[in-house]
Amino acid sequence: MRYQVKNVLAAQAELGECPVWSVREQVLYFVDILAPELHRFDPRSGEHKVMPVPEHIGCFGLNEQGGFVAALRSGVCMLDEDGVVTQKVADNPGEAAFSRFNDGRVDRHGRFWCGSLWEPQDRNGGKLCRLDEYLNLTVEAEDIKISNGLAFSPDNKWMYHTDTPNGVLYRYPVDEKGDIGPREVLQRFVQEEGGLPDGAAVDSEGFYWAAMFDGSRVIRLNPANGEIVDEIPLPVRWPTMVAFGGPDLKTLYITSSREDRTAEELAAYPQSGDVFAVEVAVAGLPEPLFCRK
Repeated sequence: MRYQVKNVLAAQAELGECPVWSVREQVLYFVDILAPELHRFDPRSGEHKVMPVPEHIGCFGLNEQGGFVAALRSGVCMLDEDGVVTQKVADNPGEAAFSRFNDGRVDRHGRFWCGSLWEPQDRNGGKLCRLDEYLNLTVEAEDIKISNGLAFSPDNKWMYHTDTPNGVLYRYPVDEKGDIGPREVLQRFVQEEGGLPDGAAVDSEGFYWAAMFDGSRVIRLNPANGEIVDEIPLPVRWPTMVAFGGPDLKTLYITSSREDRTAEELAAYPQSGDVFAVEVAVAGLPEPLFCRK
């Protein structure tokens, strides 16, 4: 399939991440982690709202009660519809001075998963955490350098998770309660061979779509064996994450980064930090809402 990639928002984000499609509002939310900002983009009207937040915002989920649950540098917080912090519910279980939250999403049990990265990059100091319906935050996995690529299979039997600098895609079995078992390696990647796996989403057929950071592409992988079955070339070198949106969930939105790029690199890739969209043949899945008791 030949894909037509469109630049739909010239956001010029320093580190655009975590696109989330609201089915109810028919809009795309995403963050600029480093700004730090939460963004709301309406593709029908072109309206773009920028909501500053007080700390680095790694990821967020839509809250069933309105507003958002979000992983900020110091911990997990509840935000209102304008991105204002209304409640801090859990501290960052790592060392917040060296470890900030990164990729995450809500699972189909209504819990919020959020992973962290270890900024010095001298060891695997990142963690993967889960906030339950009672607002308890627990560490579910460690031995991670940069937590990324969190997604769940349509039947909710598998959780996928990547460690970007280590170039690995894991999968974890998920039981009927939503608890995960031991991880196994599904695929390994080499940066020089097309980039490293960053943020991701799963489509309605269960295939895993990953943004390949430093690879100028998005790939679609077979969930059974990790084989790459399709790819979308991009006009930016550093895509960060994908999300399915649009009325039929067949629009793949892609965020990107311009963090720490040289003037020469930005001249070669001037759209870095923008948001892109491409129509795909297979629909995605509605994003679950965070549910608290």
